[in-house]
Amino acid sequence: HGHRVALRSDLDSLKGRVALLSGGGSGHEPAHAGFIGKGMLTGVIAGAVFTSPAVGSILAAIRAVAQAGTVGTLLIVKNYTGDRLNFGLAREQAQAEGIPVEMVVIGDDSAFTVLKKAGRRGLCGTVLIHKVAGALAEAGVGLEEITKRVSAVAQAMGTLGVSLSSCSVPGSRPTFELAADEVELGLGIHGEAGVRRIKMASADEIVTLMLDHMTASSNVSHVPVRAGSSVVLMVNNLGGLSFLELGIIADAAVRALEGRGVKIARALVGTFMSALEMPGISLTLLLVDEPLLKLIDAETTASAWPNVAKVPVTGRKRSRAAPAEPLEASVSTTAGGLTSKRVVLVLERVCATLLGLEDHLNALDRAAGDGDCGTTHSRAARAIQGWLKEGRLKEGPPPASPTQLLSKLSLLLLEKMGGSSGALYGLFLTAAAQPLKAKTDLPAWSAAMDAGLEAMQKYGKAAPGDRTMLDSLWAAGQELQAWKSPGASLFQVLTKAVQSAEAAAEATKNMEAGAGRASYISSARLDQPDPGAVAAAAVLRAILEALQSPGV
Repeated sequence: HGHRVALRSDLDSLKGRVALLSGGGSGHEPAHAGFIGKGMLTGVIAGAVFTSPAVGSILAAIRAVAQAGTVGTLLIVKNYTGDRLNFGLAREQAQAEGIPVEMVVIGDDSAFTVLKKAGRRGLCGTVLIHKVAGALAEAGVGLEEITKRVSAVAQAMGTLGVSLSSCSVPGSRPTFELAADEVELGLGIHGEAGVRRIKMASADEIVTLMLDHMTASSNVSHVPVRAGSSVVLMVNNLGGLSFLELGIIADAAVRALEGRGVKIARALVGTFMSALEMPGISLTLLLVDEPLLKLIDAETTASAWPNVAKVPVTGRKRSRAAPAEPLEASVSTTAGGLTSKRVVLVLERVCATLLGLEDHLNALDRAAGDGDCGTTHSRAARAIQGWLKEGRLKEGPPPASPTQLLSKLSLLLLEKMGGSSGALYGLFLTAAAQPLKAKTDLPAWSAAMDAGLEAMQKYGKAAPGDRTMLDSLWAAGQELQAWKSPGASLFQVLTKAVQSAEAAAEATKNMEAGAGRASYISSARLDQPDPGAVAAAAVLRAILEALQSPGV
């Protein structure tokens, strides 16, 4: 009460053990309060944003843990002048009161190539010291021995940061500015400028540059990591990166280190010590042996410590063979089957149509979606063209069996097309293939259309009138019901189906979207046809025209 001090709620259970206190300015969350818990810190003292905590609060924390019956207190302090002074003064006052207190100052910054009088800054590696000290304290090790061992560990560790920009203390402007094509290397966790500005590069290039800087023997603050070394790798989000970006950096770091022959014993990836909203990362390398690794692996209840598998990263199998696909059943070409020439001509016409519509579909999609409908359909067209070309060179012609043909096209679109369109076309084709297993006459093709539409509605949750691709296909499906009547004409019915699909696509401009991304857009802004419906109608038109071509 009355201080910015957070302590373990089970403080009284620590009687007879060493207490561990840390802290510093706020703005580094989850450090330091996130590391309070059994097996890590006993408590933390927080200052204002990027400001050292008050001496009185630090002393209050020391007294609180001492009065709970602990046998000594270790202060774990990052190497900044204010922290050293305030924690140091509190330590002196506590010792004068007869409380046994030791202090370790952590400087793990590997940015500076020449020795500075102030020494190396304390960065994210401090969290690893919390973990090691916490495991030792939990095991009942004495104050002097913990101090000695964590001091040695701190010498085998280095951290380096890189960021796309600085951070902003609330109410203030960023501490430095970067051009759009620059990144800052070796910056601190309070928005201090780094040691070097470099041009924007790929994640692999940035990570390689960082590791080169951290491990170069000419750098006075380097980490002596070399081929055969075993390390704990910590990839830390400085506050403003997404999980995706953090994962990309972690992957690059693992590959780069293993490429140098370094064994990654453990990899910790997450936000451990941030700098407000800074969009950057830091990499920490700690040289480890088996005894030290056991301390890293020791149990803790600290909420911000990750649940890491207690097995090495290096040497683990990180991929497995894809499962074998079932063998295709042999299906004979029955009456009504397709000739390979006819299949190729139809598919080539469909592909050419979709490629020609790419810009138009993208323009329609920008009003209600993310503007990529044409790109998605073009990706499908190129995938089919590639399959046809590969077939001519290697695999032979497309299957004449309608079931096998539709199933193959379904797999191709699911894998290559992407987006919800790829999934919907894949569903449609997979379901449509089933009624064609037994028969391939016109009633079977009508039933195939019904099955495809049913699958799209079941999983896509769209209905006719919802302003989606289903509107065109549904309109065509209603006309294709005529194929179920004896003596129905292939081309007369198909022509009416295509015309109905085109009319339905045009009519979507007057519909209110009930499904898909467009359903989130005000209907007042939707004055163009749905691009998916336009594409589906165009596919049906291409099929009709190809089938009507001379010689097909």
